[in-house]
Amino acid sequence: MSDIKRIVIIEDHPLVREGLASYFTDTGRWQVMGTASNLETAKELLTRAEADVVLLDIQLEDGWGLDIIPWYAAQVKPDAQSGPEKEPALMAVYSTFDDNAHVNAALSMGVRAYVCKRSNVPELEKAILSALNGKVYIDDRVESRLQKAGDVYGLLTKREKEIFTLVKSGLSNKQIAAQLGITCHTVENIISCVYDKTGIDSRLELFKL
Repeated sequence: MSDIKRIVIIEDHPLVREGLASYFTDTGRWQVMGTASNLETAKELLTRAEADVVLLDIQLEDGWGLDIIPWYAAQVKPDAQSGPEKEPALMAVYSTFDDNAHVNAALSMGVRAYVCKRSNVPELEKAILSALNGKVYIDDRVESRLQKAGDVYGLLTKREKEIFTLVKSGLSNKQIAAQLGITCHTVENIISCVYDKTGIDSRLELFKL
C-alpha cells in the first residue's frame, strides 16, 4: 500500500498556494489533489477529490475558510444515496492569525493542526504528519499564549473575568460600564486589579492574551 498522502490546499494568495503545492509535490510524500482560492471552488473540489488532509487558510477571497469544515462534515456522513461513510480528511490550518480567538475557533471546529505562517513549510509538514499520527498540533508561538491566557483566567474573580472578556472583545471602559450597569471608575479599578494579579501592565498586553 502506498505511503503517499493526498492533500487539498485551500489558500487565497497565489504565490503561497503555488509554493505549498510545489513543496508537497516535490517531496514525493504527497499527492496534491487540487487547490482552491475560495469557498465556492473548494466545495466543488472536495465533492470530487478524496483527500487525507485539507489544508486551510482562514481568510479566503469570498469568506471564512473555517466555514468549509461543517460543510465538509455533512458531505462525508452516510445517507441512503451515498452509501457508507467516507473516511474524513484531517483538517489543518496555515494562517497569519495567531490570536486565541481564531485558534480556539479552529480547534473547536475539529482542526487537528494549527500552524502560523511565520513557520516554514517543512515545519508545516511536520505538524500535519504529527496530527495524522493522532496528536493535536498547535504552533509553539500560539500554544504558550493559550496556556498563559488559561493561567490568567484562573486568577480572576467572576466580575474580573467578565470585564477581562469584554476588554478582549474590544469594548472601551465606557462601553463596558454601560453594558454592566456600573461606573467607569469601577471598571478602571477592576482592570487595575487584573493588572496587579496577572503582572500585565497595559491594555494592549491584556488584549493580546
